[in-house]
Amino acid sequence: MSGEREIGTDSGISIEPVYRSPEGFAGEPDPGVFPYTRGIYPTMYRGRRWTMRQYAGFSSAEESNRRYRTLLERGTTGLSVAFDLPTQLGLDSDDERAFGEVGRVGVPVCTLDDMRRLFDGIDQSAVTTSMTINAPAAILLLMYAVVAEERGGVIAKLGGTIQNDILKEYAARGTYIFPPRPSMRLVTDTFAWCAAEMPAWNTISVSGYHIREAGASAAQEVAFTLANGLAYLDAAVTAGLDIDEVAPRMSFFFAAHSNLFEEIAKFRAARRLWASLVRERYRPRDPRSEMVRFHTQTGGVTLTAQQPLNNVVRVAYQALAAVLGGTQSLHTNGYDEALALPTEQAATLALRTQQILSDETGVADTADPLAGSWFVERLTDEVEARAREWLARVEERGGAVAAIEQGFVQNAIADNAYSRELARERGGDVVVGVNRYQDDSQANIPLQRIDADATDRQIARTRDWKAAQDVARVEQSLAVVRGVAVGDGNLLPVMRGALQSGATLGQICDVLRGEFGIQRGTM
Repeated sequence: MSGEREIGTDSGISIEPVYRSPEGFAGEPDPGVFPYTRGIYPTMYRGRRWTMRQYAGFSSAEESNRRYRTLLERGTTGLSVAFDLPTQLGLDSDDERAFGEVGRVGVPVCTLDDMRRLFDGIDQSAVTTSMTINAPAAILLLMYAVVAEERGGVIAKLGGTIQNDILKEYAARGTYIFPPRPSMRLVTDTFAWCAAEMPAWNTISVSGYHIREAGASAAQEVAFTLANGLAYLDAAVTAGLDIDEVAPRMSFFFAAHSNLFEEIAKFRAARRLWASLVRERYRPRDPRSEMVRFHTQTGGVTLTAQQPLNNVVRVAYQALAAVLGGTQSLHTNGYDEALALPTEQAATLALRTQQILSDETGVADTADPLAGSWFVERLTDEVEARAREWLARVEERGGAVAAIEQGFVQNAIADNAYSRELARERGGDVVVGVNRYQDDSQANIPLQRIDADATDRQIARTRDWKAAQDVARVEQSLAVVRGVAVGDGNLLPVMRGALQSGATLGQICDVLRGEFGIQRGTM
């Protein structure tokens, strides 16, 4: 490329941005060219490194804010917010159903004031933020936008992602609130509102990660994730949205597990399969509609409490697979996460793993360096073929929503998880330190402790917020939300108004529970 600095090895060998197959060998098209098997950008990481986005959130908004500042100071290039279980379920911190869970697995955010503290001193316009939230995703996005506007930000320029993938909650994870159909309405309302108000924001991150963590195979992860993606596109088109308004702002989220070459092949196959499906079904005008842009997280379920320092090596290899597979952003797990939330030391080492991979190994110097490998190309074909078979089974049942309602997806994941567990118990699937190379030594590593006083303060603050509300104004704004929920208008503008009147996350979700109903169990 003209003007690009020359990259070479310590032996003086010049590294080209892209390598192509020898004359006479029919290889894949270049990176940046349909069907994007080799990557979505022509020179991949030569043009821009992946975003190093470390996932964090715990105890309180203040504690989480301190962790974010530390990560930013140490070189992370994007924030990723973990919300606590009550927030994920649309419950305020003072709700009796939240008892014992406030701040345990993420940060509690139930008022605008919580969101203000969470991003205190952080320029939201200068950093991209990913928020792992699903059932109440629209409300958390609105909080984020309101706080940015209060600080003089222009929300149309804000960059980031909300997960907003409710289908995988029914299939694999369980933090849903409402039944599938009204939940899909919230998703498409978010698509429409963001297209008008926050066009730079990624409105959904279709998540294969949780499907894989629940026990799916690599091929099932691709199939069920892309099936969900198609369901969201279908819902958007039915709601009157243009495919090119929605698909370019759709991102994906995959796991990176330990079978290095299968994981690399999985990422390549996912790009190729999605590009083909979108082109065949929707005939978009914008090439970005056909591209899989994805975040990767190393495999949490692969981490072991036994010999936990082994997890450092697992995470490094999994991160390598994600980068060789062409990820756009990456979270590397802390080695202590089989025991507790990561300490600051473990989180920093996880970030350093990415930085070493980026700056010392040379794997980012050329696009898709394993292209043309007989093994990797064959694996890519095999993963795609098996994913197509699973996708066909989903579509035989009426698509992702119907297949989930029938329990097909859940049962397929459970069957694979059971067979893998049997293989581990019988020693055929080796886990170092667990079913082979065990020892009796006890690792003495410090663990992250949740500050009980901080969670008590959070509960008290939520109560104080409600006590200070202008009750008549809040009730009036919630009545407006209820009226739109009964009809078919877009819920985001009226939920935004409710937040600005002082309503809480839980109060808005309670109105929606009253109109939409509650999903009581898996389908």
